[in-house]
Amino acid sequence: MELPAQVFQVTRANLVRYAGASGDFNPIHWSDRVATTVGLPGVIAHGMFTMALVGRAVTEWAGSPDAVVEYGVRFTRPVVVPDDDQGTEIEVTARVREVTEDGLTRLEVTATCLGEKVLSQARATIRTAR
Repeated sequence: MELPAQVFQVTRANLVRYAGASGDFNPIHWSDRVATTVGLPGVIAHGMFTMALVGRAVTEWAGSPDAVVEYGVRFTRPVVVPDDDQGTEIEVTARVREVTEDGLTRLEVTATCLGEKVLSQARATIRTAR
């Protein structure tokens, strides 16, 4: 079973707010010059910010933050965020892999940006409402 897709807009303003909240002011998250100097295609979103957005989708599917039992990902590809007002989009989808007898639902999650997977081995376990 497929769960409804969720789309998150990511702008440079989001990256600035996340940097302030997380304390991660690495210039690859705000300076095109620095990002390209180190071999990146441009400014990239913080990996943990990307993971948090996907976690937000999982929480929505679960219906409550405390229904998320387990969640993990591996970072595959950076999310490049252009310097404009639109930014970019991350689309999050999930497929139910298993529903256990003890009321847990295991999800296989996919996160893409511009048609490319940005996370791998993204999985979550949520407590199924009874």
